[in-house]
Amino acid sequence: MKIKFFAIASLTLLIAVVTTASAQLPPEALKGLWKAQWITSPTAPQRDTVVLRFRKVFEMPQRPEHFVVHVSADTQFIFCVNQHEIGRGPSRSDLAHWKYETYDLAKFLRSGKNEISATVWNFGVVPLAQITDRTAFVLQGETANEAVANTDDSWEVEEEKGVQTLPTPPETQRSYYVAEPAERIDGAVLDWSWNDAASSHGKWEKPSSIGNALLRGAVLQNNNWQLMPDPLPAMQMELMPVGRVVRATGIESPAKFPGSAFEIPAHSKVSLLLDQAHLITAYPELTVTGGAHSTIRLTYAEALFDSNGLKGNRNEIADKHIVGIYDEFLPDGSQPRRFVPLAWRTWRYLQLDIDTSDQPLRLEDLRCWFTAFPFEERARFSSDDPSLMPIWQIGWRTARLDAHDTYMDTPYYERMQYIGDTRIQALISYTVAGDDRLARQAIQAFNDSRVPDGLTRSRYPSSVTQMIPTFSLLWIGMLHDFWMYRGDDEFVKAQLPGTRTVLDWFLERQRSDGLVGNITWWPFVDWGKDFAFGMPPQDVDGGSSPITLQYIEALRYGAKLESAFGDPVRVQRYREAESRAVAAIRKLCWNDTYGLIADTPSQKHYSQHANILGVWLDVIPAEKQKDVLTKILSTTDPGFTASSPVPDMTNATYYFRFYLARALNHAGLGDRYPDLLKPWKDMVALGLTTWAEQPEPTRSDSHAWSAHPNFDFLAIVAGIRPKTPGFSSVMIEPHLGSLHNVSAVLPTPKGMIELKLTSNAKGLHAEVDLPPNVSGDFVWKGKTTAMHPGNQELHLP
Repeated sequence: MKIKFFAIASLTLLIAVVTTASAQLPPEALKGLWKAQWITSPTAPQRDTVVLRFRKVFEMPQRPEHFVVHVSADTQFIFCVNQHEIGRGPSRSDLAHWKYETYDLAKFLRSGKNEISATVWNFGVVPLAQITDRTAFVLQGETANEAVANTDDSWEVEEEKGVQTLPTPPETQRSYYVAEPAERIDGAVLDWSWNDAASSHGKWEKPSSIGNALLRGAVLQNNNWQLMPDPLPAMQMELMPVGRVVRATGIESPAKFPGSAFEIPAHSKVSLLLDQAHLITAYPELTVTGGAHSTIRLTYAEALFDSNGLKGNRNEIADKHIVGIYDEFLPDGSQPRRFVPLAWRTWRYLQLDIDTSDQPLRLEDLRCWFTAFPFEERARFSSDDPSLMPIWQIGWRTARLDAHDTYMDTPYYERMQYIGDTRIQALISYTVAGDDRLARQAIQAFNDSRVPDGLTRSRYPSSVTQMIPTFSLLWIGMLHDFWMYRGDDEFVKAQLPGTRTVLDWFLERQRSDGLVGNITWWPFVDWGKDFAFGMPPQDVDGGSSPITLQYIEALRYGAKLESAFGDPVRVQRYREAESRAVAAIRKLCWNDTYGLIADTPSQKHYSQHANILGVWLDVIPAEKQKDVLTKILSTTDPGFTASSPVPDMTNATYYFRFYLARALNHAGLGDRYPDLLKPWKDMVALGLTTWAEQPEPTRSDSHAWSAHPNFDFLAIVAGIRPKTPGFSSVMIEPHLGSLHNVSAVLPTPKGMIELKLTSNAKGLHAEVDLPPNVSGDFVWKGKTTAMHPGNQELHLP
């Protein structure tokens, strides 16, 4: 006992010594330890909503060639050098994988006096996508040459009391709004010169230290942030117009605003509604003069609402009003003041509600800074059907707005990275952008999210744990997708231990008859209208065929990954479990009368979902697949007529129609794919500029899980798919349907694939250009033709 006590006491002493940096320790003990300290305010709250300003002034004899620093904060920072914004961060993660950003400041420095500064904020329990320990800031110089910038007690800090958070409007809160809160910026209180020590009159003080910063894997642990370099690039920041005024009350509509200034008289109430014409994610920037004691409220909305609470046609504004999250700016009456919230916002419609007091208010300008992950649209798709182009364009916009430092389900309401959404978003990133950086982040984050039971969390990072066991199965599918589209065997192998704990959890719950038993937490599948809260029906002891089918998919991918990289014993175990599950569905859930899979062995409920998966996974025999798909689509899609009675069933929403497209193509009905696009054409007709979460009435107008037609146009219509992992070889099997001309370009890790197709009565003419060292097969009407690297022309009957 004395030995144990001495060890604990010694470790405590070592941590204290390291924190004060006052003792000599052996080099091994200092491994992974930064000299810079996490610093915070000695007087402001550390675990509550707060905005802090940090600064340091130092002298340099001359401008250096390089001056590299590493910067992080809890939760977010804006970093400046000599009044120039350098960057924002860090990318969201958890405490065990906390990210830091790296900047070379040399070109912003000068000989003589220099000032480095940062705004750091913590919105407390909101937003849910943000994990936090406490509010703090750290900056570490890369070498001894930059050590003068290290955070320690030579820095200063002030609490910024001019920025406060406001309650979310009840109507918005009821729609599960858990993103960044509303902000109020009070110009009379704000320290406008916070990043200019010569001008600032704030209450500055020496910071408190929370201990030396440390890298993940460091020997000594004296705080909760385990730092890692951020592999992601800086988010795109591009200046854009904010929209045009489409309605004005309390004043004549300003013809040239935004763009030129106009004045609002004292004691006025004015409302200006602006239409961006499409959804955007951006930082609004409002510049004003005068207007002391005025109130300016900016309300952001994806769409307007009528008196019944419905959105209707998104282009129509008559008799509609705005509801949504907002920011408030309170001018102090001075010369041009520029108001920008700390958090970016999402809107198509933006409304300014202005209430002036004794002083007129001059609106100088209103503009915005578009922000999102810096994806580039490298793929192209075109055809002789002009109705497909808006679907492509809207889908890509949706994918862009739902991708920032993580993928996001919705940029308006939640901003959380869910596995079910992210799997589809990642495929769009691979095929349209040729970019896997954000997908790697997501796959690793979900692996890092696993709980002791073995499952991943359903969304991550998140400050609130949510478990959707079926999403853990989809994560395995997401990993397999990555392997096929991007390769990188080492990255895939590193995820294998996580796939094993997920499948072990389900293996323990597979019933003796082969079906999955009753599972805990939230077994979400789709927002089908009579799926209770998105869950397919289960019997008393479970037995859900949709859940069992998702389990089959994961087992199949798990076996393939283990066969390539892992444990042959697991391969056999997974295949045996899959075989039992397939046999159980065929025996217990197949209904001979309807020729369909029922949702449980009691056969009281049917869904498109079970039959979609049954076809895609060959649980339904090949000779029955076309008939099954025709039956289930006869209930929802024009052009499909059932040959026999079809029971009432739950229909797939936009999200699950991703799997419908896979099943249709697998069953040899890929030429019918354009017939599935009516829901997207209907959304275009309703004026949506991004794809909705689910059929009307929808909460969210931007959900990238509905953007899968971008992937389908390339993978099904153009038919370009990897034949082997990483596109080391390719399969091209186009499905033109009624189309006569299709052109497509698809980026792969090996290079660009270019394809031009022309179909007429004589057959198909194909021009194909493959990257160097990439060969493959071209499949047309059941005939396979070998392709070689480079250019080739094929004439196929």
